Amino acid sequence: MDLGLAGKHALVTGSTAGIGLAIAKGLASEGASVVVTGRSQATVDAALTRIKEAVADAKVTGIVADGGTAAGAKAVFDKVPEVDILVNNLGIYGRNPAFEIDDGEWQRFFEVNVMSGVRFTRHYAPGMAKRGWGRVVFVSSESALNIPKEMIHYGMTKTAQLAISRGFAMELAGTGVTVNALLPGPTHTENTDRLRAERAKAAGITVAEIEAAFFRDFRPTSLLRRFTSADEVAALGVYLCSEAASGTSGAAMRVDGGVVNQIM
Repeated sequence: MDLGLAGKHALVTGSTAGIGLAIAKGLASEGASVVVTGRSQATVDAALTRIKEAVADAKVTGIVADGGTAAGAKAVFDKVPEVDILVNNLGIYGRNPAFEIDDGEWQRFFEVNVMSGVRFTRHYAPGMAKRGWGRVVFVSSESALNIPKEMIHYGMTKTAQLAISRGFAMELAGTGVTVNALLPGPTHTENTDRLRAERAKAAGITVAEIEAAFFRDFRPTSLLRRFTSADEVAALGVYLCSEAASGTSGAAMRVDGGVVNQIM
C-alpha cells in the first residue's frame, strides 16, 4: 500500500529512542523527510545514525532542544517553521505512590506531556489548515483509559491528551487536517527495558519473571500477554500520518495489546 507520504515534511518530538524513534524511522521509510528532536547532541546524532542505517535513502535531520519547555519549543519553531505532519511523542513517566507526588511533580508532568503537544500543535496546525492538508498525532497511552495506580500523574496527562486531540480535531474540522491520538500499551523500549532489568536485579529474579509479574499484577486484562515492540506501535502511528488515514480524525486509536477492557 502506498501511504502517500513521499515528499511530506514531518516532525516527531522526543524521537531519539523508543516509540518516537520507531515512528520517525517508519515515516522516513515511506519517503517523508523527518526532523527528530532530543535534548542532547549525542542522542540526536545516535538517532540519526540509527535511522540512516535502517533506511538507506532516509531524508532526516535533527534538532537539539528541550521541547518540554516554551523556550525549547520556540527553538524548534525557529528552525522548522512549517511541517505537514506533527507527531507529539515527547513525554515522561515514572512510578510514584499517589500520596507522595508533590505539586512540582504534578506540574512537571503536565508541562512536558500536555503543554508540549499544545504548543507544537498551536504553532504548526494553522499552517497545515491554510495549505489544506496535515496530520497531527498525539502519542497518548492505554493509561489514559486504564489509569495506573502506580503513576496516576502520568495517567492524568494521557487522559488530557485525548481531550486535547479531540478538541483540536474539532477546531480543524473540514480543513483537510486530521488530529488523532495513538494509545500504546506496555511496550518494549530502551528505557522500559532498562528499568525492568534494574528491578529484576534488585529483586534477585529474572527479567522474564518481572514481566510475568507485571501482567499478572498490573495489566491482567492484556490479551497479548506480552509487551509490544516499538515498531508494532509505530506501524499504526505511521498509518495515522498517511494519506490512507484521511477518513480518521478525532479518534483514539489503540495498539495496547487488548489491555483496555472495552470495545470502544
